[in-house]
Parts: sequence; structure tokens; C-alpha cells
Amino acid sequence: MRDTRESRLLLVLLIAIAFALITVDIRGGEESPVDGARQAAATVFGPVENGVAAAVDPVGNAIGAVRDSGSRHDKISALEQENAALKARLGSDDRTNSRVRQLDAMLKNAGAGQYGIKGAEVIAIGAAQGFSWTVTIDAGADDGIRRDMTVLNGEGLVGRVTTVGPRTATVLLANDPDFTVGTRMEKTDELGFATGQGSRPLSVQFLNGKAKVKAGDRLVTFGSSKDKPFVPGVPVGEVVRVDPSGGALTRTVYVKPYVGFTKLDIVGVVVQAPREDPRDTVLPKKAAQAKPKPTPTVTVTVQPNGDLVDGSGKVVGNINEQAGGDAAGAADGDQQGDAQPDNAANDQE
Repeated sequence: MRDTRESRLLLVLLIAIAFALITVDIRGGEESPVDGARQAAATVFGPVENGVAAAVDPVGNAIGAVRDSGSRHDKISALEQENAALKARLGSDDRTNSRVRQLDAMLKNAGAGQYGIKGAEVIAIGAAQGFSWTVTIDAGADDGIRRDMTVLNGEGLVGRVTTVGPRTATVLLANDPDFTVGTRMEKTDELGFATGQGSRPLSVQFLNGKAKVKAGDRLVTFGSSKDKPFVPGVPVGEVVRVDPSGGALTRTVYVKPYVGFTKLDIVGVVVQAPREDPRDTVLPKKAAQAKPKPTPTVTVTVQPNGDLVDGSGKVVGNINEQAGGDAAGAADGDQQGDAQPDNAANDQE
């Protein structure tokens, strides 16, 4: 349609009629004169609208799915991150529980020996410092750590501090071949020197070549002058093998250390020695040995009629029957013995 004066007048007229119909419809309420026309239009155009909606809905759903895919992906990513965080938390809880147990055992040892300790964590081991058995801890000079201090954990002697930095320190482990510590045996007080042998048990030479030592005997540190590098009373290990003395001036035994040097985590550096030698108080308590079960004894009495009666009054046999059985057995033996010469005679024939 061309834009002419007549078309404009027609458009204005149609708009005016539309407003008039809307006004009449609103004022008429439920009795609106255009209600019939509305129902007729719904009857005619309703099926058309449903058909158009059925055709358009899949397209709309697809568009909505594409539009919502970003938010769904974000939700999935958030759930995956939450699951990963929960798994990490579960793992860290196990790790935390393990470290709590280690710290608790170390504090108990420190309390029993009256050692003043500085807690530290092992942050490096082995290859970073060469081929010796050493570890690096996250405590150094700024924390009061000095060279030649004893290092222990909840199990026993770990080693001694060799080099110190501002915030880290190197510890030479007790199983290193260059490591030597004076030891004292529990109860007998026999003195010796323990030397590391890597993954093998410690080698301990007792000063007394005739020292009485057996497997299971336990050793602690003897201590050093002015408590450096070793404080006394720290558990070292248990004897697992004893070499024959052979008349030598010293005696060599092999000791399994209490500490697992390949799984170190929480350790303590002794920054203050005890006022008195704790002796054997830091050693773990020995497990109680099971007492052997007593062998029950049964008392049997012989009645006048030959019955054998136990302590509960129960008849368990008769001496006459046993004697008769023995006699019968002897008679059978005699008969067999008598038959043997005949067999021999037959053989000779």
C-alpha cells in the first residue's frame, strides 16, 4: 500500500475503532458485546495456534537447551570440583590423623625423658644431599637449631644435626655408615658404640668382650659430654643377633633400630637436655608374655572291687579288666612264640 492521505485516514480510523471496542469490552465485563466475536475467533484460530506451537516448540526447546548448556556445564564443573575437594579432604584427614599420632608419641617420649624439643617436618631426603643417609627439616638457626643437636621422634633416635641454615637444617640419620653413637644396654648398663649400616641392622661393639647379651635386649643412648651431640636415654633399638666373642676384647651384636628411616615425617630436635639421665624410662613398655596354661591333673582311686574312680566319682575303668587284658595279651604272645619254633622246623625240613 502506498503512503497516501487516504491510507493514513484509514489507519487512524482503524485505531479509533480498536480503542472503542476495547473500551466497550472493558465496561461490558462478562456481558461484553464482543465476547461472542472473541469465542468465534478462538474457535477458528485455536487449532491454527496449536499447530504452530507444536511446530515451533522443538525449535524453542533446542534453543533453550543451547542457551542453558553453559550453565549446566558450569554446574557439572562445580560438582566435579566439589567431589575432588571432598576426596582431598578425606585424604588429608588420614594424613592429619597419622601426623597427630606421630606428634603425640614424640611428645610422650619427650615428656618421659624431660627433653626440651623443637618440632619440625622432614621436607627432603636422600638424593638432594648426596648418597649419605640424610634428611632436611624445616627448622633452622632462626628457630634455635644448632649443630650437633640430637634428633628423635616418637619411636626413638633419628640422628643428629650436621649443618644449619636460617630456616632449614640437615640431619645425619643413625643408620648412615658415618654415624656413631655411644649406647648403654638396659639393666646391665653394658657400654658400646653403635654404627649405621644403611638398610641393615646397626652394628654395636660392646667394650666388654664377655658381656652377656641376648636377642631382645634393648639399648639407649649413653650421652655425650655437655649433651652434644647426644643426650642420654633416647631409645636406639633391640638386639637381633649376637656374634660369638671368640676371646676378642670387644663383642659385636646387631641391633634393629626402633626408627623407620624410610618413612620419617614429624621429628623433634632436642634444644634442651634433661637435668638428670632418664636412664630407661623412655623405652617402650614390653608386651606382657602369655602365661603357659597349667596341665590339669586327674586323681584316680581304686575301689575294693577293682573299679577305677576319678575325682568326680565317675568310674573310668577296672583294674581286674586291665589285668585280664594284659594276661590275655601275654598268653597270645606265648602262643605266637611257641609257634615260631615249629615254623623254623618246617623251614629246616
